[in-house]
Amino acid sequence: MSHAHPQSLFVLGCSHHETPLEVRERFTLSPERIPALLQALQQCSNLSESLVLATCNRFEIYAHARNEKALPDIREILCQTLEVETALLNAHAYRLQNLNAIQHAFSLAAGLDSQILGETEILGQMKQALAIAQEFENTGPVLNRLFEKSFQSAKIVRTQTGIDKGQISIGNIAADLAKRIFGKLHKNRVLLIGSGEVGQRTAQALKNRGVHDLTVSNRTAENAQALAQTLEARELPFQELTQSLHQFDTIISSTAAPGHILSREDFQTAQRTRPARPFFLIDLAMPRDLDPALDSLENCYLYNLDDLAAIANENLARRSDECQPARTLLNTQAWQLWLQLRRRALMPAD
Repeated sequence: MSHAHPQSLFVLGCSHHETPLEVRERFTLSPERIPALLQALQQCSNLSESLVLATCNRFEIYAHARNEKALPDIREILCQTLEVETALLNAHAYRLQNLNAIQHAFSLAAGLDSQILGETEILGQMKQALAIAQEFENTGPVLNRLFEKSFQSAKIVRTQTGIDKGQISIGNIAADLAKRIFGKLHKNRVLLIGSGEVGQRTAQALKNRGVHDLTVSNRTAENAQALAQTLEARELPFQELTQSLHQFDTIISSTAAPGHILSREDFQTAQRTRPARPFFLIDLAMPRDLDPALDSLENCYLYNLDDLAAIANENLARRSDECQPARTLLNTQAWQLWLQLRRRALMPAD
């Protein structure tokens, strides 16, 4: 790996492309911990700017380095914050520099690097990451310009290519699977645990396909009430979760809990009172909410984010034809920004 050039722009991260789910769980950073990481990065004298992007599929730090010591510093800060060994980070992290880093950010904003090709959610996540970094005064002329230009380029790509044709969402994939497992959905009893955005959209997709019986459960009672009103659903007190599982057919879990909230044993017990009906379990959490061992239970169909994305991408042949024109367009835009940054002496001439 080449040394970072003095005053270089780079991205250090790991994502669904190279990193298995069980390792991504170790790199999960809850929103509450991002400010501490931004502050630690700000105190690093070898860095002039930094930004943290944390989603369920990727973890990335964007940085403008003053010198070649910046990268080892960031690795150390990151490992301390995430409480992971350096070896694990080194084994799974990628590093992109200068023009490659710009091309990556542009590609990301346009949805070309997403688990589901062409999705638009990442754009909102990048805008939020920029806003938080700006709030802590971690960004400056390089990262602000990089992100603003990447948003503009994403808009151009969506207007000029068919990258988001036939938009496929996790919610729609889950609803289609539910129909395959149960047939008609009007008698399907659905439980939504937690208030994650993807979970809510999945519950809504099921309602759109004919589900009438929807229940929500949340550790925080106010959140459960608000969600129940939004989705016109009933509430289930969180402490009654395990003993009520047998009442439901489809369970969507999307909490921010640090570990599994439901075990194989919980569902084994629930199955005794409903031996004939299958369970369709959708785990949208990162780290995962449902014990992966559930997959070995008879009549239990467990799908996580990676499973649903793989199904979505099987349906995407039409959209991937639009990838090449989109990439060509983005690379041109990235090259223009790279030249501008170099001209303004914000970057090396390498």
